Amino acid sequence: MGLDEATVKPHERLSAALATELSQVNSLIRTRMASEHAPRIPEVTAHLVEAGGKRLRPMLTLAAARICGYYGPYHIHLAATVEFIHTATLLHDDVVDESGQRRGRPTANLLWDNKSSILVGDYLFSRSFQLMVETGSLRVLDILANASATIAEGEVLQLTAAQDLRTDEAIYLQVVRGKTAALFSAATEVGGVIAGAPDPVTKALFDYGDSLGICFQIVDDLLDYWGSDATGKNIGDDFRERKLTLPVIKAVAKADSEERAFWERTIEKGDQRDGDLEHALDLLAKHGALEATRADALNWAAKAKSALEALPNDPIRDMLSDIADYVVARVN
Repeated sequence: MGLDEATVKPHERLSAALATELSQVNSLIRTRMASEHAPRIPEVTAHLVEAGGKRLRPMLTLAAARICGYYGPYHIHLAATVEFIHTATLLHDDVVDESGQRRGRPTANLLWDNKSSILVGDYLFSRSFQLMVETGSLRVLDILANASATIAEGEVLQLTAAQDLRTDEAIYLQVVRGKTAALFSAATEVGGVIAGAPDPVTKALFDYGDSLGICFQIVDDLLDYWGSDATGKNIGDDFRERKLTLPVIKAVAKADSEERAFWERTIEKGDQRDGDLEHALDLLAKHGALEATRADALNWAAKAKSALEALPNDPIRDMLSDIADYVVARVN
C-alpha cells in the first residue's frame, strides 16, 4: 500500500470506487426532494443532504450490490431510499433532542422551526417508500419497512430508557439496534436482495451491517466521555443531556450506594452541579467503564469483519473490512 493510499480513509476509498453510482444517487436524491408546491421542503432537505456527511449508509447499499455482481438500476433507488430514511430520522431527532448543531452547522429546527423539521421528515419518509415500491421487490419493501418501524421503536424506547437507572446493557443494545444498527443492516441486506444473492450471502450482509451499526454507536457514546475532534461533540454532552449510555450503564452496575445516589441525582433527576462531570469521569475510570466499553466496540468490529468472510472475494469487501477497523480506530 502506497503512502497516498494509506492516508486515505477507508470510506473515502469506497466512495472513490463507487463514484459513478454515488453521483447517480445524488442526482436521484435531488430530483426526488424537489416539491413544486412547498419550496420549504427542498430548502430544509438541501441543508441536511448537502451538509457533507459521509453518505456511509447509501454507500453500504451500493457496495453490497456490487459485491453480489449487480449493476442496476435499482440499487440506486435503494441507496437514495436509505439516505432519505436517515435524513428524515435526523430531522426528527434534532427536534426530540432540542439540538442546535449537527456536524458543526445549525440544525434545521434552529434555522426554520420544529414544525418544518417534523413535516419535511415525514415527506422524506413518504418519498423513501415511493422509491422502494419502484424496485418492484416485496422483499426489499419488507426489509426497509421493518427497519423504519424498528428505528421509530428504538427512538421511543430511548425516551423512557435514557434516564432510568434500571436500563441495563440488554435494553441499551435494543435501543442501539433500533436507532442506529437497523438502518445499517437494512442498507447492506437490500443490496444483496436486489442482486438476487443467495440467503447465506444476504444473511452475512445483514450481520455485517448490524455489527457495524452497533460498533458505530458504541464508539460514538464512548467518545462523548473519551473526547475526540472527529465527533464535533463536547466532552460530556450525553451526561449533560442525561443520556444513560453504555459507559454509565457499566459504572452504575458496579456502583455502591453513594455512587448510585450520585447517578440518580444527575441522570434521573437532572440535578447537575459544578464538578459533577469531573466526578462522573472519575467514577467511569474507577470501574474501568471506558475500557470495558472500548472492548465491546472492538468485539462488534471483529464480528462485522468475520461476517464478511461469507461474501465473494472482492476489493470492495476488503474496503468494508477496513471501514470496521476505521470505526474503532478512533478509540485505539
